[in-house]
Amino acid sequence: MNDRMEKPPLGVGGIGIVNYGAGNIFSLTAALERLNVQYGMVNTESDLEKYSHIIIPGVGHAGAAMEKLKQTGLIKAIKALKKPVLGICVGMQLITEHSEEGDATLMDIVPVNTKKFDKSLNIKIPHMGWNNVHHHNNSLFLSVENNAQFYFVHSYFIEYNPTFDIASANYGLKFSAAIQKDNFYGVQFHPEKSGKAGEQILKNFSNLSL
Repeated sequence: MNDRMEKPPLGVGGIGIVNYGAGNIFSLTAALERLNVQYGMVNTESDLEKYSHIIIPGVGHAGAAMEKLKQTGLIKAIKALKKPVLGICVGMQLITEHSEEGDATLMDIVPVNTKKFDKSLNIKIPHMGWNNVHHHNNSLFLSVENNAQFYFVHSYFIEYNPTFDIASANYGLKFSAAIQKDNFYGVQFHPEKSGKAGEQILKNFSNLSL
């Protein structure tokens, strides 16, 4: 086991990654290592207390990911967190209210919905590759150039809602590339695969204080 994963003792800090079997954790941890950001895995409710920041990763099917998250028994504790929380890709979708993927009820932390791209938009699905992101100077995007490019892989998107939107992108329609409600943040793109701009997002998140 990587020594860095052993470092953050109770209450000291670092990023806790929710380990529920639905995330590409290797690429995320590799990015955190490049940034020299301490991290560890969250497997139980008590693990949530060990870290100052929490990331919910995710790839694949939102409904299936939600079922896996339920099995951990962590949902109530995650929803009660007052520290910074970041959902990435499907992890972002999990903090929304509902997904058309599997007609799934999600954690309903941010009252927006996850919808499927419509083929009538004459776009290739899934949305895969680099896309410009327009942000609103939120602290998560500190030192990130506006309209910087980030890497996306998704067939479902977060509906645009100006109340919670902190960054948007266009792919056949305008959708939320990043959202925030209180201490909960979400990004649809993969910062760990988005080069320097993505690493800046992870660095900014690790430095957030509430």
